[in-house]
Amino acid sequence: MSAVDTGMSTNDIVTDPYLQSVLEASTHTRQQCTSLIDLAEANTISASRTSSLDVQLELSKQQRLVHSYLGQLRGLNRNAIAQVRNTKQLTAEARQEIDRLHLQLQNLYYEERHLRGEIAACESYDHKYLQLPLISIEEFLQTHPEHTDDDEKSLMFARINHELSEREALESQRQILLKKKQGLIADNKKRKDDLASLDKDLETFIDAAKPIQRIFEKQY
Repeated sequence: MSAVDTGMSTNDIVTDPYLQSVLEASTHTRQQCTSLIDLAEANTISASRTSSLDVQLELSKQQRLVHSYLGQLRGLNRNAIAQVRNTKQLTAEARQEIDRLHLQLQNLYYEERHLRGEIAACESYDHKYLQLPLISIEEFLQTHPEHTDDDEKSLMFARINHELSEREALESQRQILLKKKQGLIADNKKRKDDLASLDKDLETFIDAAKPIQRIFEKQY
């Protein structure tokens, strides 16, 4: 559908100032060419009778105007081509920037999805500290009321540290009892060895006294 069919003029369609100047120059050139053709046709008709010098001068003047308008159009055309190339270059650079930003956005999306997956894995991870046989929160707060206003994380750290200190104390007691046990075992072994040595000496003494015993048995 053309501009005539829609009832719109060319100036209504073309709003860019530079393009409007091109259209204006084109219109002037066309009008000048039409005037030159009309003048040339009129001169041709009258040439068979009398050639007017004034008409020849007017034709020359109109031709110079046509050449001037055509030169202006060529300049405008070169400028338009240069602007089109510049616009294409700017468009290509803008497209590259958009592609780069889109790729960066996609990378950020993938990174966000990865981090969300890691966070979900951490939140659902079966931490070992959850399996520790800690005393209940109520029992802990009864003996440590200074932690009553702690948040969940700080309270868990306090309970774990309490459990650690309790286990360290029990381990210290165990080491003391173990040393005492080892000492008692060493003492028992020494006494057992002493008793074994005494039994051996006694057996030796009994064996040495048997001849004397036989002498007494013979006399009595």
